[in-house]
Amino acid sequence: MKLLNLLLGAAALLAAGDVTANAQTAVKFSLDWKFEGTQAPFLVALDKGYFKAEGLDVTVDTSGGSVEPINRVASGTYDMAFADINSMVKFRDQNPAIPLKAVYMVYNNPPFAIVGRKSKGISDPKSLEGKKLGAPAPDGAYAQWPIFTAANGIDASKVTVMNVGFPVREPMLVAGDVDAITGFSFSSYINVKYSGIPQDDIVVLLMSNYGLKLYGNAILVNPKFASEKPEVVKAFLRAFNKALKDTAKDPADAITSVLKRNEVAKKDVELDRLQIALRDNIITSEVKANGLGGVDMGRLAQAIDQIGLTYQFKGEKPKPVDVFDSSFLPSAADRKIQ
Repeated sequence: MKLLNLLLGAAALLAAGDVTANAQTAVKFSLDWKFEGTQAPFLVALDKGYFKAEGLDVTVDTSGGSVEPINRVASGTYDMAFADINSMVKFRDQNPAIPLKAVYMVYNNPPFAIVGRKSKGISDPKSLEGKKLGAPAPDGAYAQWPIFTAANGIDASKVTVMNVGFPVREPMLVAGDVDAITGFSFSSYINVKYSGIPQDDIVVLLMSNYGLKLYGNAILVNPKFASEKPEVVKAFLRAFNKALKDTAKDPADAITSVLKRNEVAKKDVELDRLQIALRDNIITSEVKANGLGGVDMGRLAQAIDQIGLTYQFKGEKPKPVDVFDSSFLPSAADRKIQ
């Protein structure tokens, strides 16, 4: 009987050890928007089991825009999020007790753009003078307008800026009521293109090609979560990095992860959106040289200076190390991409 009890006890310990070994650490993650082509890498990491292989039970939720995920992570409701690093810099300044940081740069170039029509005389930044620009007041791209005009010698007084609503922004450009609009390149361009405007009549002035030093969307982490579970953050980034490389290698396959979660999405539209983001925002020349996920601290310092052109810091202007923490990144070799 004693031997039987010992054997049963040993079996129970082994079973408990097996449960512990297979336990998954829960991570709540917030996207910046709904399930579209640009969110594909996060969904690929789920569908291919990359998070699970790292011991993570990741929940990926949509959100209503770039500010919401920042608030979610700051409050601790979510552990990590995908959001605009420039908005995060402003949030930190307004909430110094919550030292949010980015840990993986996804959009090496932000999608902030001017989208215009060649038939309306739009060809380069200076050509906007004397034209009508449709720009929703809260638009993230329009927020960079002062930087864009200063960098390109545009006389802003010669541009008629019309405050338009988001739903009518692209339709007004299509109808010819405005000559150009501000918006995200992979959103506004796609909306105009699939409205029937000839592709060769659409002009996209990506602000990063015209003096903007800003970075774009990055993966952010709650500071308490990062402090208490640094290995979990590293594991998340390893899984995401692998999925991002898969997405870049086969965008069409990655889109299937979007379509299964968004019944109204169209494959050709979302694939187009993803390929634009990969080309213009994710796999840039800087990324090809230095690898995915990281930032150039000198450029980040310039970006913070440019943020100061449109936003007055309440406290001391942050340093790059206050904004971005590279210590969680996968190895340089793993982040290399062609």
